[in-house]
Amino acid sequence: MHTGMIGLGRMGLNMAKRLLRGGHQLAAVNRTPAKTEQLAAEEGAQAAYSLAQLVDALEKPRILWMMLPAGQLVDEHLAELLRLADPGDIIVDGGNTYYKDDIRRAEQAAEAGLHYLDAGTSGGVWGLEVGYCLMVGGPGQAFEQAEPILASLAPEDGYMHCGPSGAGHFVKMVHNGIEYGLMQAYAEGFGLIEASEYSGALDYSALSKLWNQGSVIRSWLLELAERAFAEDPKLEAIQGFVEDSGEGRWTVQQAVETGVSAPVLTLSLMERFRSRQDNAFSDRMLAALRHQFGGHAVKKS
Repeated sequence: MHTGMIGLGRMGLNMAKRLLRGGHQLAAVNRTPAKTEQLAAEEGAQAAYSLAQLVDALEKPRILWMMLPAGQLVDEHLAELLRLADPGDIIVDGGNTYYKDDIRRAEQAAEAGLHYLDAGTSGGVWGLEVGYCLMVGGPGQAFEQAEPILASLAPEDGYMHCGPSGAGHFVKMVHNGIEYGLMQAYAEGFGLIEASEYSGALDYSALSKLWNQGSVIRSWLLELAERAFAEDPKLEAIQGFVEDSGEGRWTVQQAVETGVSAPVLTLSLMERFRSRQDNAFSDRMLAALRHQFGGHAVKKS
C-alpha cells in the first residue's frame, strides 16, 4: 500500500526514512516544507504541501499515517482526512494520543467508510537504526492490510495487534508509565551513590556498563546511562528539570479510575513535578536518559 506520512518531527521523519529505505513508496507533508523537501531530495519521498496533495499523490487503498502532537491538532487533521480519503483507506495515529480519543475517532472514521488504527510507537531517536516497537489497536482486517508497513518499521517480533480501537495507545500509555518507574529507580540509585563516600572513586559510565553484564537490572536504559555519563561524568551541563509527556499522567489517572494500586508509577510522576523546583543529581540523570532515548530537549546549566 502507498503510504503518506503526516508530520516530520523527531519520530515521523525517521519513520519515513525507514519506510523509504525498506522499499516502500511514500509521500510526506509537514507544517514547514523544508523537512519535506529534504526528505524528497535525500531519500526519494514524494513531497506534498497540503493534505489534499498528499492524498492525491497516493494510489488507493492508502495508509495515511499521522505523527502529530496529541490533542486538537490530530482532530483537525483527521477531520480534513475524512473529507479527502476514499472508503477503504486506513488512517493511523502513531503519536502519543490518549486512548479514549481513539475510540471516538475510530467511530468517526467508520462512519466515513475508513479504517482507523491507533499505533503506540516506542523507539525514540534510535528507531531509524534499530526499529520501532509498535502497539496497534483497531480492526483486525486493517491491521493485516497495514502489516507490510508495520513489519518494515519494527524489528523482528516488534509489532503486535493489541485489540480493538484504543488498545494500542492504552498499552503504550502503560508502557510509558513503566518507563517512568524504571528511570526513577535508576536515578535514585545513582543519586544514593553520588551522595556516598564512594562517589569520587566510581566511574558511572563504567558502572552502568558493568550492570549490563549479566546483572538482573541490565537494560537498554543502562546502555543510555553509560553513554550519558561518558559524555558528561557528573551531568553538570544540564539541569535536573524533568518534563513529562502526558502519558505518565494518563497512566496514573487510569489507576485512579480502575482502583488499581500503582504507587511506583504514581510517585515517579510526582518526582518529575518535584524536579522542577531544584537541581538534584538524580534529576539530571533522568533528564539525560530522556534526552538519550528520545532526543527530548534538556535545560542547560
